[in-house]
Amino acid sequence: MPIREALPEDAAGIAAVHVLSWRAAYRDLLPGPYLDALDIEERTATWRARLAAPDRPTVLVETGPDGQVRAFSCFRAWSDEEFDRSTTAELAALYALPEVWGTGVGRSLLTASTEALVATGFRTAALWVFAGNTRGRRFYEAAGWRPDGKAVREETGGRVLDELRYRHDLFD
Repeated sequence: MPIREALPEDAAGIAAVHVLSWRAAYRDLLPGPYLDALDIEERTATWRARLAAPDRPTVLVETGPDGQVRAFSCFRAWSDEEFDRSTTAELAALYALPEVWGTGVGRSLLTASTEALVATGFRTAALWVFAGNTRGRRFYEAAGWRPDGKAVREETGGRVLDELRYRHDLFD
């Protein structure tokens, strides 16, 4: 499973994974019309700008045999003052096309992301996951991530959802 750092020309593939994974993963959590309105072209422009920015986050992609993006992750230093930005990262995204769920693609990408975080100098990482995202929570827990007790309520697509913060010591 080839995993590499993303390039601006990967923006369309990343956007497609982003939109299609949200539509499948969050179908029971977010309103259908909101999910159906997610636009791959719009997300492509957002990802292209993000990947070209001088202060861009680290984005890794997993590509299939045909070279097309099947999964991606995105991480950066933690964004607020609650944690030391030099040692704590935020795994801001990890998404895969629904057709590769359960094949090991996500696990491989999470492992590569963890290795990249360590190589960048981070000692711990945190992420936010919807409380109702049972599949996602099981995925992270199987990899050693644990809820740390912090929860927030956020509005997404017109629905207020609980998000749980998970943390992981990268040297476990």
